[in-house]
Amino acid sequence: MRGSLIPPVFLGMRCCACLSQQQTLQCSPSKMAAEEESNSRAPCLNFSSPGPLGNAQPSNNAHSSPATNEGSAGATGGAPRTAGHSNPQPGRDSGADVRVETSPNRQHTTPQSAGQSATAARAPTAAGGASGAATNMTASTAASVEPPNIPSSLPSSPASAAVLVYREPVYNWQATKNTVKERFAFLFNNEVLSDVHFLVGKGMGVQRIPAHRFALAVGSAVFDAMFNGGMATTSTEIELPDVEPAAFLALLKFLYSDEVQIGPETVMTTLYTAKKYAVPALEAHCVEFLKKNLRADNAFMLLTQARLFDEPQLASLCLENIDKNTVDALAAEGFTDIDLDTLVAVLERDNLGLREVRLFGAAVRWAEAETQRQQYQPTPENKRKVLGKALVLIRFPLMTIEEFAAGPAQSGILSDQEVVSLFLHFTVNPKPHVEFIDRPRCCLRGKECSITRFGQVESRWGYSGTSDCIRFSVNRRIFVVGFGLYGSIHGPTDYQVNIQIIHTDSNTVLGQNDTGFSCDGSSNTFRVMFKEPVEILPSVNYIACATLKGPDSHYGTKGMRKVTHEAPATGTKTCFTFCYAAGNNNGTSVEDGQIPEVIFYT
Repeated sequence: MRGSLIPPVFLGMRCCACLSQQQTLQCSPSKMAAEEESNSRAPCLNFSSPGPLGNAQPSNNAHSSPATNEGSAGATGGAPRTAGHSNPQPGRDSGADVRVETSPNRQHTTPQSAGQSATAARAPTAAGGASGAATNMTASTAASVEPPNIPSSLPSSPASAAVLVYREPVYNWQATKNTVKERFAFLFNNEVLSDVHFLVGKGMGVQRIPAHRFALAVGSAVFDAMFNGGMATTSTEIELPDVEPAAFLALLKFLYSDEVQIGPETVMTTLYTAKKYAVPALEAHCVEFLKKNLRADNAFMLLTQARLFDEPQLASLCLENIDKNTVDALAAEGFTDIDLDTLVAVLERDNLGLREVRLFGAAVRWAEAETQRQQYQPTPENKRKVLGKALVLIRFPLMTIEEFAAGPAQSGILSDQEVVSLFLHFTVNPKPHVEFIDRPRCCLRGKECSITRFGQVESRWGYSGTSDCIRFSVNRRIFVVGFGLYGSIHGPTDYQVNIQIIHTDSNTVLGQNDTGFSCDGSSNTFRVMFKEPVEILPSVNYIACATLKGPDSHYGTKGMRKVTHEAPATGTKTCFTFCYAAGNNNGTSVEDGQIPEVIFYT
């Protein structure tokens, strides 16, 4: 009978679980509705009779919510509780049913929901039913439950004086979940059916997170080996001090529900966690998130992380972004925080869009920050020490002599011998060997193109200090990066050469390089490159010049006035038109001479 008195002979026998169940079953529907609203629990389940107890585990948290006596019946009073007397408050139950939270940091609470409470409220609370529930509760489970703080306002009776309150298990939650995905998602971060706990983080930030061995083993080979392998752990609590709680929860969320929860603050720690536990699908989501949020101001930071986590595709995208936005990337705060290997990887690039003197300035800024990290004095000697192998990757020969004299030569980072050899490189012919790279950086992307204007090669073209010149124009905008020149007819030889591109109308030198090249005696062309690409506009006349110093060379004949290059992929045509350049051109003309090849990007 609903609200009937329990026989006195049974009062001394019933356990805490029975009393808790009886009080819960008598909760009013209005209380349950309020509890549902305040705690955002599962929807109400409308069942007419109670079922067996579930296997939800009791909490090990010492902070339990105290019970109140609002609307409760005393142990000796037989009046049933009525609706309208409960006044639930956020975070606690207003009846005698005490909810014990599993962790202060949990996002998903797992005690009985308002739906289960409403179901229980419709069930009869006869003494026999309560006794049966108490019989099903094992002694070990009851012993593990911590007694809550019982308020003094509860009726004092022999039964209630020593009562232990057991949280009502979640009953029949499976009925509201129509798919396997919904049922597993419900178990995420949930004590229901959990058989392992992880202590994630370290120090004061440790969180105790419940999980299910089967669900983890299904989604991760690492967890499968941990729980089912030859050296499987039998511990029910596993410490993970190297993992961030938010990242571990994101991993579990993905394993339980396929849902991805990552943001700018957690993506790197989540990527680390996904790699540690071999969940490549989550790794891919993290990398895709980073790709979408890749910018010039975070390219160096992401490049460092991509190299650390062995993500070559992401690292390649970061390097391409740095190539395109070199100035902005080097100006970002994260640049000085990168490690030496990342700096080396960047300075090795041929496509950086920045003058070499500014790259040197950026390297000095990084060296100053690194000396502070290593607790060195920021002296030139220590800057050179921390730069290490990165110093030789700075292409000092690409600077002008003025840039070198005003900056690197006075920095104290280079040795006296290096300064002298570089000054000789800038001013003397033949140029002495220097240990620094003199290959130009080309900030252009795409495939290099070239055209050849001669149809045949002949022997013996002499040099007396006069420049070989040819005038040309194009039908579309291009960037010339160098020329192909003929070499010696007398075997392997070194040439000194100055190459230029001059704007015909203004007689302005748009690009030049005073350098040298080695040939092998064949009739092939040999590349001589500008320090920087030279922009060539359509329908504008330019003069290509090459002043060689060396023995007689091969030369070209059967020259063509118009030469067209067609891009294989797009079919785009670039048409060169060659004309005679006024003045003494050492004999070079449209029909024969030097400068057989133009190397360019579109």
